[in-house]
Amino acid sequence: MPGRTSLAATASSDAISAAFLTVKDAADYLGLSPHTLYVWRHRRQGPPSFRMGPRGRVMYRLGALDAWVREQEQADSRSNPALNPVNTPVQERTSRFLGA
Repeated sequence: MPGRTSLAATASSDAISAAFLTVKDAADYLGLSPHTLYVWRHRRQGPPSFRMGPRGRVMYRLGALDAWVREQEQADSRSNPALNPVNTPVQERTSRFLGA
C-alpha cells in the first residue's frame, strides 16, 4: 500500500513541525528510539517532558528539545572549545613544603 506509507510519512513530518511532540515523534526528531526516551524519563534524565490530557500522554515541547540539544552541545568538550583541556593554560605546581 504505497499510498498509506506516504500518508504516514506526511503525518509524521507534520507532527514534527508541531509545538508538542509525542514520544515517538520526539524520538524521531532526536534520532533516538522511543525506548531510550522512556528510560531517560524514568531516570529523570534527557529532555524535559510532561503529561498532557486526561489520558496522561507523555509529550515534549519542540522548543524544549532544541534547548536540550544546545545544552548537550555546550557540555561536550568537542563542541565547546572552552571545555577542551588542550585549550586550558598550564598551571604551575608549587610545593607546599618549600619553607620546611
